[in-house]
Amino acid sequence: MSDASLTPHSDPEVIVFNLKRRYTGVSATVNALVPIQAQQWRLAYCGTPLPHGMPGMRLKQAIRLSRRPPEGRAFRIWHVRRDHEMMAGIFARDVLRLPIKLVFTSAAQHLHGWFPRWLISRMDAVISTTPLAASFVPNTTAVVAHGIDMARFPKVDKRQAWADSGLPGTWGIGTFGRVRPDKGSDVFVEAMLRVLPEFPQFSAVIAGLAQPKDADFQKRLQMRIGEAGLSKRLVFLGEVPAAEVHQWYQRCLIAVACPRYEPFGLTPFEAASTGCAVIGTRTGAFDQLAEDGVTGALVDVDDVNGLANALRDLMVDPERTLLMGEHAHDRVEDHFTVAHEAAGIAAVYQGLFDQVQAG
Repeated sequence: MSDASLTPHSDPEVIVFNLKRRYTGVSATVNALVPIQAQQWRLAYCGTPLPHGMPGMRLKQAIRLSRRPPEGRAFRIWHVRRDHEMMAGIFARDVLRLPIKLVFTSAAQHLHGWFPRWLISRMDAVISTTPLAASFVPNTTAVVAHGIDMARFPKVDKRQAWADSGLPGTWGIGTFGRVRPDKGSDVFVEAMLRVLPEFPQFSAVIAGLAQPKDADFQKRLQMRIGEAGLSKRLVFLGEVPAAEVHQWYQRCLIAVACPRYEPFGLTPFEAASTGCAVIGTRTGAFDQLAEDGVTGALVDVDDVNGLANALRDLMVDPERTLLMGEHAHDRVEDHFTVAHEAAGIAAVYQGLFDQVQAG
């Protein structure tokens, strides 16, 4: 939720970092959390300007501000989420001897390289976003799932929303994210080429940017779609502005997330908030959302046949699939809101502060 009135605290006890210029999933997480955390903590933000509206200080300013502890605290907390942010934090704490504690959020579902492992080992607290991610980080302090701001992704009448899209058919299917091989864009296209001819009431969209290095990859997919005569029913939307992406979630009855690897994967949770049934591959946190016959379906990575069959099961009875979307919405509301995430992070911050008081 954007809030232009958000101002950084002049003497923050917590500084949240986001030093990457490009808007990424990490950026989206920080953007959603800061407005809530600013109500819970004396908070400041360091990094690239984000839609949340809180001005971002530079790293030099964060260092200067952190030369002394905040009022009433023995140290400030720096919450970092990337390798170079961990490096900056370790330098500030261990070389400059600033009174800070470092909290890192780890989402990777694989063994980190030796250098990131060393960086993570130097953190004062580590938050993992899934139990699997925690299994690769021996010093995990807490498992806190990512959450979304459900107010940004409200439910609407999906049949009417699709009619407003101007695309053919009665119902929509969508996949959301970068167009590239690791996101499984080709798996989605191949599955859709099999099922769309069987279900003329459906069309599908691919919402996401193809970087220059993936332009040929997208062109090959578009050629496959054209050869199948489905160019009007399987459409690349390109990069959808963040302020408009909720409209495409709302238009789709089914959201598909079929990456070959994903650390967490927020887009199906956002889609589920609008009432989409979700089909996900066995990666990221999708197994916590996509449940066969309840909220959608879970399929193996790279399994075009499995994805096509899962799609058929949902496409054959749209009214039943609407009910699955309701269940998916409820699951997000019960377990994956940004308020849940902020509460889990707050417990970690408070645990650090309490350790000093207990000592």
